[in-house]
Amino acid sequence: MTRHSAAEQPRVFENAQAWYGRDVAAKTDWIYELSLEDVANLEQAVEQVDSQQFDLLNLKREDFPLGALGTHLRHVKNEVLHGKGFFLVRGVPVQRLTSKHAALAFMGLGLHFGDPVSQNGKGHILGHVKSLGMDFNDPETRGYQTSARLMYHSDYSDIVALLCLKTSKSGGASSLVSSTTLWNEMVKRRPDLAAALTEPFYYTRWGEIPEGKKRCSEVPPFTPWNNRVIAFMATRTTILKAQAFPEVPRLTQKQLEAMDMLEILENDPSIHLDMEFRPGDMQLVNNYAILHSRTQYEDWPEPEKRRHLLRLWLACDDGPELPPYMTNDFQGKTRGDRPNGIHVPGVPFKVPLDAE
Repeated sequence: MTRHSAAEQPRVFENAQAWYGRDVAAKTDWIYELSLEDVANLEQAVEQVDSQQFDLLNLKREDFPLGALGTHLRHVKNEVLHGKGFFLVRGVPVQRLTSKHAALAFMGLGLHFGDPVSQNGKGHILGHVKSLGMDFNDPETRGYQTSARLMYHSDYSDIVALLCLKTSKSGGASSLVSSTTLWNEMVKRRPDLAAALTEPFYYTRWGEIPEGKKRCSEVPPFTPWNNRVIAFMATRTTILKAQAFPEVPRLTQKQLEAMDMLEILENDPSIHLDMEFRPGDMQLVNNYAILHSRTQYEDWPEPEKRRHLLRLWLACDDGPELPPYMTNDFQGKTRGDRPNGIHVPGVPFKVPLDAE
């Protein structure tokens, strides 16, 4: 596996990805609010796709023209992939769209950023982030199916996109942190622990195993690469669960210390950025530049009012250059040589219009 050598002296990266939440929170340059013209273009594209009964699995960007909005989204995409690493598009008219039309709108918008890839072992191209009443402590339960707090992590694609349909009664704030800032702070405070984070960590795949891969993945959390830091960090639970497998090396004391320090930095209110979702907010996050989490939430007792987000994992041919192991060892690759999500052999892709 090609990676940064821990023998090299870790260095700080001063670039667009290195930001602090306290500074970003005071600005609005990471928010784009849809205009009336944008909304009209979006609704027209939805009606066109719906009337022609497109197969959503084969929907292409050219099937979903957005006029001037498409130009604005190109700027947003560049900022997500090569700038700060995230953006919020506000004002998708979900409250006057049917659930099907909201899904169509989200899929169409997503295609202007990249190609959707599967998010789980069920082959879901469109995901639903919704509490299904499952037990977070169950080892086979994914956190997004519960109302529990989610620890900071990244996902298995270039971009993860969320569209808020309904909010919770309380809680459920989205939280983002720059992985470059985390790396820089580690280098400044404990360079030995930063170096430890360039060595492989092992993560359970939760039984969702791509063809030719092992039941655990082997990935360093941070890799200095092409004048930026490429990050991948699953939750601590995913790392600790992998320790149950006899083929997985035991975590070193340095690795354990490094994880502890990362958690302290992630939870520093001056470093991370919290945002409350409104219905119609679409958040886009670069998984190699940002770790994301969510606070615990209390949901509404009425089923029709409960918190519900749609999710896409997107592969972007024009994404940042990646170390070879991201597609050769960790995951498979798309036709454009980008990480291809979770693709389990024999499982067909599908676009569920409701949580399952």
